[in-house]
Amino acid sequence: MVWSAEAPSTSRTCHQSAKLGVSLSQRRLESIAEPNGVDVPLMTDAESSRIIPPPPAPDDDHTISPDVWGFRDTGFTILPNGNVTLTGSRYALSGAELPDLIPWVKCQLGIDLSAGDTHVAAYPPQIPPAWENEDFVGAVRHILPDDAMTADPLVRLRHGHGHTLDAMYSIKYGCIDRVPDLVIYPATSEDVVGIVEAAVEHDVCLVPYGGGTNVTDALRCPTEERRMIVSVDLRRLNRILWIDPVNRMACIQAGAVGRHIQAQLATHGFTMGHEPDSVEFSTLGGWIATHASGMKKNRYGNIEDIVLDVHVVTARGELSRPSVAPRESVGIDPRRWMFGSEGMFGIITQAVVKIFPLPEVERYDAILFPTFEKGVAFLHDLTREATPPASVRLVDNVQFQLSQTLKPKATGVSAAKRNVEKLFVTRVKGFDPSQMVACTLVYEGGREQVAAEERAVSRLARRHGGMRAGSENGKKGYQLTFGIAYLRDFIMKHYILAESFETSVPWSQALSLCANVKRRIAEEYAARKLPGVPFITCRITQLYETGVAVYFYLAFHHKGVSRPAEVYAELEHAARDEILRSGGSLSHHHGIGKIRNRYLPRIFSPASMQWAAEVKRAIDPSNVFGIANQ
Repeated sequence: MVWSAEAPSTSRTCHQSAKLGVSLSQRRLESIAEPNGVDVPLMTDAESSRIIPPPPAPDDDHTISPDVWGFRDTGFTILPNGNVTLTGSRYALSGAELPDLIPWVKCQLGIDLSAGDTHVAAYPPQIPPAWENEDFVGAVRHILPDDAMTADPLVRLRHGHGHTLDAMYSIKYGCIDRVPDLVIYPATSEDVVGIVEAAVEHDVCLVPYGGGTNVTDALRCPTEERRMIVSVDLRRLNRILWIDPVNRMACIQAGAVGRHIQAQLATHGFTMGHEPDSVEFSTLGGWIATHASGMKKNRYGNIEDIVLDVHVVTARGELSRPSVAPRESVGIDPRRWMFGSEGMFGIITQAVVKIFPLPEVERYDAILFPTFEKGVAFLHDLTREATPPASVRLVDNVQFQLSQTLKPKATGVSAAKRNVEKLFVTRVKGFDPSQMVACTLVYEGGREQVAAEERAVSRLARRHGGMRAGSENGKKGYQLTFGIAYLRDFIMKHYILAESFETSVPWSQALSLCANVKRRIAEEYAARKLPGVPFITCRITQLYETGVAVYFYLAFHHKGVSRPAEVYAELEHAARDEILRSGGSLSHHHGIGKIRNRYLPRIFSPASMQWAAEVKRAIDPSNVFGIANQ
C-alpha cells in the first residue's frame, strides 16, 4: 500500500495494463465455456483480453429532478376524477389509474385528505451567498477547463443536500443555511490529485459528490465552516475503464451510475450484481463510501464482498495498488477504511470489482403467508435448509395493503379475475386480509440451480402455510420498489411527511424489534397529540445466517402542526432509540452521516471512538475533507 503523492494512480495502472495489439500466436490459450454460452479465452497474458468499453452517453442536465426524487418526467399526480397516476413511461406502473390509493391513505392516517388541499412549495429557497477563495479558484483553473467549474446558485443548492426528509422539506418550505460555494467536475484521477493538493495549500474544504441520493444528511454543510466549501462532483469520472472476462473483474470509475454500469456490463455478458433501491441514480463511489447493500445480496454479496480494490485521493497522497489478487494477508489494509468513510478520508476515484456472467435464468415469484410471524419463520428455515434466491423480501400487512392500492384499475374480465382470486385467498384458504403478508423472490443463476431453489422454497412455504401468488405478482412486487420511491414527494404536497430507516437484527430478536418500534412510534405520537394516527410499516429486505435487515417506513399528517420536520425527526430518533434497545444495528446500509452520529457512543467503546478520531487526524490533519460525517 502506498501513501505518498508520488504513487502511481490506479487510472494509469488500469490503462497501462489494458495493452492491445499482442498477437494471439504469441500466447498460450485454451477455451472456457461461460454459463451463458460465451467462450472466453483463458490466457497466460489475461490483460490483453481486456475489453475497453466506450464512455456511456451522458445524462441530459434535465433528466434528473433537482427538487424531488428521480427522473423529471416521472411523478405521482391526482387526475380530475380523483384517481392517482404515475406520469411518464419508465415503470410498469406508469400511466395506470390507481383509484384505491387516496381512500386507503385517508383510512390509514385517520384524516380527511382533499385533492385540492395542497402545501404549495416555494422552491427554490433563498440560497446563501458563496464564500470565495481566489487563490484556490486560480489554482483549479490551471487544472480544469472553464466548463468544469460553476457557482450557479441552483447547482450549489443541489450539491448541498441529499434526500433526507429534512432536506426535501427545507428546499420546498424553508431554507438551507449553508451550501457549497463552488462545484467542480474533474474528469480524471489526475484532476482530483491536483484539486486536493490545491485545497491543502489554500485551506479549502472538499466534499465528494456522487448521485446525491443519500438519506443521512451526509451532504449537509456544517454551518460553522468558515472556509470555502467545494463540492467535487464525479459525474465525469463515469467510465468502465476495462472488463476482464478471464478473471471476471472490471475497473470502474467512482462516478459511474448504477443503471449505466448495469447496461454496459450486460452488453458484454456480465453483471456486477449490486442493485440497491437507488441503483438508477446512485454511484459506485457512493456505494463504497456508505457501505451499501443491494437487493440481490444473497447471490452477489454486499458491496464489501464485490469490491476488490479502491483508488482514493487523500490529503496525504494517493491510495493505490499495482495489481489485484483474489485475497491477501497484508497486515492492516487501508483500503478497508474506505467502506463507510462517507467522504471523511478522501475522494474515491475508481475501484476494481468482481463481475458475474449474466444469469442463464431469471425468474420471479411471490408467496402469501397468513401472518408476518409465519413469513419470518419461513425465511429463517430458508437460510437453514436451502440456498436463498438472489432476492427475498417479506412485507408486513400494511405494506401488503399498500401494494394492493398500487394496482391499476381493473375492468371487465380482469376485474372478475381479481375478485375470484381474492375470494379464493380469503374464503377458501382462510387468509385474513388484516393479517396476511407477501414475500417476493427473484431467482438468478443456472437452470438446475434455480430449479433446486424453487423446489426448496415451495417445500418450506407449504410448511408455514404459504401459498404461491405467481411470477407476475413477484415481478410487479420487485419492480414496485423503483416506482414507489416517488410517493414520498407526492404525499408531501398533501401535508404528509414520510421517510424510511433501516437496521439489521439477529433472528431471535427480529419479531420483537418490529413490534417494539411500532409500539414506540404509537406512544410517541399519542404523547405529542398529533393528528390522526401514524403510518408505520416494515419489511425484511436481506437475509443472513445470523439475522435479517429490516426496513421501516414512517409517515404522519402534519397540517396544523408547528415545526413538522423537527417533529418527524423526534419520532425517527425515538424509533432509532427503540431499535438499539431491541438489539438492532445503528444502520444496515444507509450509513451514519449526521442523522445517526449522536448514537455512535452507544455502539462503540471510548477506545473505538478515539481510534476513529486519530485515524482521521492522521490521514487528514488539516481537515480538508471536513464534511463532519460520523
